[in-house]
Amino acid sequence: MSAPGAMLSRPPAPGGRPPSTVPQIALAVLCGGYAVGAALGWGSHEVALIMGDFGLSIAALVAAVSCGLYARRHRSRFRPAWMLFAASSAMAGIGNGVWGWYEVIEGTAVPSPSPADFCFLLFAPPAIVGLLVLAKRPVTRAGWVCLGLDSWLIAGSLLTLSWSLALAHTAHFHGRSVAQSALSLAYPLLDIVLVSMVLALHFRRSSVHRSAINTAVAALALTVLCDALFSSPLLREHYRSGQILDAGWFAGSMLLAYAPWVARRAGEECTEEDLRPTARRPQPHGSRPIAGSLAALTPYLAAAVCTLGILTNVLDGRRIDRVVLFTGCTVVLALVVRQGIMLLDNITLTQELAQKENHFRSLVQGSSDVIMIAAPSGVLRYVSPAAAGVYGRDAEELVGSELASLIHPEDLGRVVHEVRRFLAAAPEDEPTTRIECRFRAGERRLGDGWLNVESTVNRHHGGLIFNSRDVTERVRLQAQLQHNASHDALTDLPNRALFTERVTKAVTGRRASDHDTAVLYIDLDGFKQVNDTIGHQAGDELLVQAARRLGESVRSGDIAARLGGDEFAALITGDGTRDRAARDFRIHEIADRLRIKLSEPYRIDGRDVRVAASIGVAFAEPGVTPAGLLRNADLAMYRAKQAGKGRVELYAPQMQDEVAHRAELATKLRTALHDGAFALLHQPVVDLSTGRVTAVAAHARWRSAQGILFTPAEFLRVGDRGRFAEDGNRAAELDRWQLEEAVEQAAARHRAGHPVPVAVRLSARRLLDRALSPKGVESLLTRHGLPPRALVLELSESDPRIALDDLERRLVALRRLGVRIALDGFGSGYAAISALRRLPVDVLRLDRGLVDGVVESARLHKITAGLLRIAGDLGMQSVADGVDLPEQVLALRSMGCTHGMGTAFSGPLDEHRLRRSLAHDGYPVPDVASQGRAVVLSGSALPVRHGGPAGPDALVHPPLRSNSETSVPPT
Repeated sequence: MSAPGAMLSRPPAPGGRPPSTVPQIALAVLCGGYAVGAALGWGSHEVALIMGDFGLSIAALVAAVSCGLYARRHRSRFRPAWMLFAASSAMAGIGNGVWGWYEVIEGTAVPSPSPADFCFLLFAPPAIVGLLVLAKRPVTRAGWVCLGLDSWLIAGSLLTLSWSLALAHTAHFHGRSVAQSALSLAYPLLDIVLVSMVLALHFRRSSVHRSAINTAVAALALTVLCDALFSSPLLREHYRSGQILDAGWFAGSMLLAYAPWVARRAGEECTEEDLRPTARRPQPHGSRPIAGSLAALTPYLAAAVCTLGILTNVLDGRRIDRVVLFTGCTVVLALVVRQGIMLLDNITLTQELAQKENHFRSLVQGSSDVIMIAAPSGVLRYVSPAAAGVYGRDAEELVGSELASLIHPEDLGRVVHEVRRFLAAAPEDEPTTRIECRFRAGERRLGDGWLNVESTVNRHHGGLIFNSRDVTERVRLQAQLQHNASHDALTDLPNRALFTERVTKAVTGRRASDHDTAVLYIDLDGFKQVNDTIGHQAGDELLVQAARRLGESVRSGDIAARLGGDEFAALITGDGTRDRAARDFRIHEIADRLRIKLSEPYRIDGRDVRVAASIGVAFAEPGVTPAGLLRNADLAMYRAKQAGKGRVELYAPQMQDEVAHRAELATKLRTALHDGAFALLHQPVVDLSTGRVTAVAAHARWRSAQGILFTPAEFLRVGDRGRFAEDGNRAAELDRWQLEEAVEQAAARHRAGHPVPVAVRLSARRLLDRALSPKGVESLLTRHGLPPRALVLELSESDPRIALDDLERRLVALRRLGVRIALDGFGSGYAAISALRRLPVDVLRLDRGLVDGVVESARLHKITAGLLRIAGDLGMQSVADGVDLPEQVLALRSMGCTHGMGTAFSGPLDEHRLRRSLAHDGYPVPDVASQGRAVVLSGSALPVRHGGPAGPDALVHPPLRSNSETSVPPT
């Protein structure tokens, strides 16, 4: 079979279990046994009379009970017909019973007329009306007229023939009474009417309960045939009960008893639903129903029978009887009227058909969809003109083509499967289906040669009707949407979702055993500075160029992705090697090549922009999950950034331990903030000339459950880790707590008679927070009653990502309140000179790196002396951090440094020890005499600013740096 034929061949429909043939066999055996008994005379005259009379009576009563029981149990529009058949059979059963009473019980001849004759006469009217109920009812007045004319054509022709053959002789009395003659005519006339209704029903029967109606018609036809034979003078004179003629009546009653149950056994039963219109069963193309042909010939057959009756009279040499002449004329007149009605109906139907054909032709030809009709062989028999616009091919070119040759080979199997499934389904369950495939396009719409077509498919005479439309743009849009959902909009690289999916396949798929598969996590160092300095548009262009370099650098089997921001990733599939050292070397070489490629200058807006790349590498070790593999690569990348950036780091298990340790510290930090486990210590700032305490620097300490005070070096690296927003919020919360606690304790000391300023160290980012706005600081000072001059805010670091303009405006506003500003860590860090030039600073605190070794190193001595000279020229107070030795005190004082803090005087103190220290005159200051000689190596002494008693104008020094603090509480 060809491909189209295979596609459109109808698979065998799964049929139900066929009905059992036992009832038919039992019925045939019963009727055959009765016929054999009747043919053999039943063995005796008495048995023949009983079987001929009461046997027929029982058979008719069985038919009456069967039809009545079915009509009572099943409600349908045919219920009255079965009730009438039950009444008709009951009349026949009573008539046969009366007949047997005379012959069997009384042993006398049956009188004529007798009560049995009246019962037999009442058999026909209910049967006739029942046949009318079974017939398909006309829906118009002309239909009822045609039904009456058809019935008269059949009845008139049969009457003419019967009258010519036998009834004309029966109509003469010949010494019989009027009742006897009327009875003789009534039987054949009723049989003629019944036969007419049987024939009319045969040509107009309903499609519902077809098997039951056919069986009932056959039963009544057999009964009428036996009645006609019984009415014949030749048979009637020699008729005796129990003869073979009774077998026909017996079989008719048995068939009528079986008729209503045939529909139930054949699966044609319906109840109230048969009032609804039913779909016509499709006829094979080119076939014509035989019943329709016979129905068309019925008028002519009736005229032929009528003519035969008239010819019978002529051939017998008799003159034409008036009854025959009258009946023949009425039959011919009915035939003429019937044909006239049919002619008018045909003209009307032809006009309606032409109108509908034009209507549907306009719909089909004007539709934007392509309508195609495929024969059962798969060949296209019709294609609408819309094919020229949709497919780019003329309809005439497609007609005669095989449908399978026009479908894309990759889609043909799926289309064939769907068509076969659709044809196997019941039409009422699935009237249509939808198929989408690629269709061969013509030269006018060539493109890639194929169009995406969506078709609605219907059944049509064993073939199919396709209502097709072009959905190529929709398919392309869907593909684009899917691509956008899995790719980054800026760089067009796979996004995090698609990359995670590919990593999952690599870890859990068929290559899961390749442990040399690696994930590279890449971060561009300095990208934020690009955004801040030359704009976000330039940053986007840099990301596009970096993505292009990354995509060109990885192999064809690998995948590069953008995870978000300036973070990229690459999945490097393994080559199956088992040597760990070779694996590490190969991947490290690939990662280093990517690092060098990404670190090359980027040409943006006519300038060269440089960024570095930090890369973390993690391998798909046994047991690692996709999420774990990405996390490991991320940890390795952050280790590369911490180690100096612009480098490659391989993941090691201890990195995870460090993360767990940091997470534990972060949890403890959050708990400490919530439970109030932080304490505030203060370190005195001492005047290097007098030894008096002129200010105190606040230091936050974390008191653990064991009573240990942890320094900021141990917990601020958790709180200040900017990668986690939650931890950054905790650090901000810690800074707010430290500021408020320092102000509150300083106010309490002022009220206790110790008006020493307090210095609180804050980062530049914290100083720009909304919570530290000038109004917020003013409200804090007012709430606790602390004078603004008693608060010194130390700028602990100059973040290059912070704009100096914003920081300058904020510091100026704070100075207007009276708050003093100190610059912490001068001499180290980023843009110290720029900050000194731009920012409003009152106090300059030297970094401890300038204090350590100032006595031993002449070079360092000159640098420190120069910075102190700058501070003096600008009118700033100077504070040296990390003064731990007496020699350092003398050297710094000789260079012009006014204040110092360190273990040479005191470490951080709690509130009790601080107040006791403030109650004394201060700390002893070493002098030159006590040291024996001066320790200044070079440089001239600067003018020394002598401090007075501690007061609001005294210097406030920033807190100690983390590496100058101790985790041991002061004793």
